[in-house]
This record gives sequence, structure tokens and C-alpha cells, in this order.
Amino acid sequence: VGLAGLAFHIPFILALPNIFTLHSVLECNPQSVHGKVHDRFSITAKIHRTLESILEDTEVELVIVGTPNLTHYSFMKAALEAGKHVLVDKPVTATVEQAKELGALARSKGLVLYGFQNRRWDSDFLALKRLLALPPTSLQSLGTLVEFVSQKALKGTWKDKPLPAAGQIYDLGSHLIDQALTLFGKPKSITAFIQNLRGVGSPEVDDSFTIHFHYLRGSAHPHPFTAILRGHILSARSPQLRYIVRGTQGTYVKYGIDIQEDQLKVIPNPGAILENNTYGKEPEAIWGTIDNIADDGVTVKNSTWLSTEPGQYIELFKNLGASIRGSAESAVKWEEATAVIEMIELAHKHQETRQFMILVFSRIS
Repeated sequence: VGLAGLAFHIPFILALPNIFTLHSVLECNPQSVHGKVHDRFSITAKIHRTLESILEDTEVELVIVGTPNLTHYSFMKAALEAGKHVLVDKPVTATVEQAKELGALARSKGLVLYGFQNRRWDSDFLALKRLLALPPTSLQSLGTLVEFVSQKALKGTWKDKPLPAAGQIYDLGSHLIDQALTLFGKPKSITAFIQNLRGVGSPEVDDSFTIHFHYLRGSAHPHPFTAILRGHILSARSPQLRYIVRGTQGTYVKYGIDIQEDQLKVIPNPGAILENNTYGKEPEAIWGTIDNIADDGVTVKNSTWLSTEPGQYIELFKNLGASIRGSAESAVKWEEATAVIEMIELAHKHQETRQFMILVFSRIS
């Protein structure tokens, strides 16, 4: 159990005792008598040294896979074959072929296979969805969208080796791509620029990317529309730019990111997720702003778009539990998680096969 388990999964399992019971953790080399979970939350769970011993435990119903990317496929396959439901961190797999295989296996066994796309419950994304749902008659409506920019600054990590599903487009890009697909569906075409800017680690492992999703003019998009997804390792600014959304009636600009991750890393009591009214609540200082064109077609009016709805990763876990018990459909369908990997593969394909035009200018005397 590492950062993924201690920050992004276990707090929610403990916060929802009416849905989940933390039964076991995989800790290959415990550094304390009772393990990391007890050290952090004073909760005792059974410690397993191998995945096989967990899968042999008949009391375990759900396996949460938050291990390094290259192990996701093999761990999920083993869990599904053992009859366990699975929640897996992003990227769900290294390839579309693997994702489709596991989806078919889960369906054949009647098991829930769920991608951890928790960023659908970021406070900034929830605020954006609410803005885009405004009717055209609203004074703050952006009108028909023509460009969407979603970006985050990246951090250098240990993931610099050329292993399956390595690179920032798999790690951070999985979230940005999922959000774009959730809002706009699959694009007609993709343009991608994927590179290792710093020259750190293998040159094959990207630390920065820019992906363009191109949508043609049609019923869903009266104007040609482009979604630009960007992750950059070299970006000195605080707070970082998060969204720029341009429409025929206005432009939305948002700085700063959801605060849940920072809160979860230090939260002493998982119950605070439900009890503390500041959990997930975005500071007013980083609320987005809107510039709308007035009726005269000249005047620009500025306003603030309130991020009043707190981030709610816990809703993913509530839905996961309901999905396992058969009382709700999965909010993150496996086909959607597979589509994210498909977009990453297409982005890499474009990067590898596109032709660059070299421009040569002669001096005019």
C-alpha cells in the first residue's frame, strides 16, 4: 500500500462503513508491526505479502489496484479470474487490447470492473459542467463553444523508465482525456505533440504533451470545435492555469486546481470527509471568471463563476458500492475507461507517423 491507497482509496473506504469494510492490504515489506494503515489511521487490517494470498481469501469481494502502471493488467486479470470485483487506478491498462480483454472477462463472470476516474468529481470540473449547462439566454452563457483548453502542470516522478503505460500522457493525460470525452464525446481526429522536454530518464518517456481533439461542424457543434489538452513539466506559475473555454458569447478562464488531494494526504480522520464542511471546498481566490459580450456587440462584461459545489471523490465510491450490489449503473463505465486508452494510443500513433514540414527561407538581398 502506497500513496494511492493511503490518500485516494482507504480514506473513503473508512468513511463509508455502511458500504465497505477494509479487510486486507498488500504490503510486501511492512516497516512497522501493524503496517502503514495502522500507522496512519489507527485501523488494523490484515496484511498480506502477496497478491495470491489476498485472492485466496474468500471474504474479499473487491480488490483495489493502485500499484505501478505496468502491473495493472496482470493484477486485474488475476483478481477477476478469482471472482473479485475490481477498482483500478488510471491508466487502467497499457493497451486497448488489454482493456477490452479484461472487460470481456468481467462481463463473463458478472463482475464490476471500474476505472478510478475520480477527477470527474473535482470541484473545478463540477463548476465547469454547471457553466456549460447554462441555457443560451443566461447572461453568463458562453454560447456555442469554439475552443476548450484544459491543462495542468506536471511533476517529475519516478516514472521515467520505458515501461508499459509509462509517461505523463498515461498518468495525467488519462484524467484530462476522460474529462474531455465526458463533456464532448470522441473527436473526429487527433493531433498530438508528445515529448521529453527535460531530457531526464529515457527519451521515450514523455514528461510533456499537447493533444488536440478536432470536432467537425455538425448538430452537436455548429462551429468547428477544438479541445486542447496540455500537460507541461516546465511551468512556473502559481496558481497554474486550469481552463480556458471560448464561445460565441463569452470566455471562461480558471486558475488553480481541486484541493482534495492535498487534504487527503494529511487528513487525520476519514470521517472528516463527510463531517467537515470545508472538505473539497474551493477557495474563492481561485474561482473562475467570465467575460461576456454585451448586447451591443462591443462592451465586455466581467463576472465571477462560483465554484460552490465541493469536490466529491466520495461519490465515486458510493456509486462503486451501489454498482457491486446491483442497485446502480457504474458512473465510470469500462467502455469509457477503454476509450481513454484508445485516445492515448491514437495520440502516440500520430506523434510517431506524422510528417513535419521543414521551412527554409532564403535571404532576400
